[in-house]
Amino acid sequence: MTPATTRQASAMKTVGVLLLFLGLKAGGNAFMAWGMKHVPEQVSMNPVLYVHAMANPFVAFGVFALALSLLTRMALFSLADLSFVLPVTAIGYVFAVLIGKFFLAESVSGQRWMGTLLIFLGAALVGTTRRNTTSRGTTGSGDAAE
Repeated sequence: MTPATTRQASAMKTVGVLLLFLGLKAGGNAFMAWGMKHVPEQVSMNPVLYVHAMANPFVAFGVFALALSLLTRMALFSLADLSFVLPVTAIGYVFAVLIGKFFLAESVSGQRWMGTLLIFLGAALVGTTRRNTTSRGTTGSGDAAE
């Protein structure tokens, strides 16, 4: 493989893992929100209420999807810099607002839409940068890791 082909394959892998992460996080949050709206009591500091909430299959699936999203984020950190991953994955907040509005029938104010637009623009801006600025095995200062 040529270096250009290797870079392209690596970039496609990063995009694939990023999309998987975004889907898991958005889906997990949506299922958890839907399930929690259907739990009879409001969860507080009482751990028994959390166990009861977990009996709701939507909440349980949401927790499972969010746990998988955490593992997927770990994979992203092995593929790209922290300063790339966190801003780009913030696009998940945009998905959350859209899911809240169109699937959970939430009222979304103009201020929330403006904030969502700013998040989208910031994520798009960061997404145009290089995903790696350090070599594997080096610290941010460029020194080799011991």
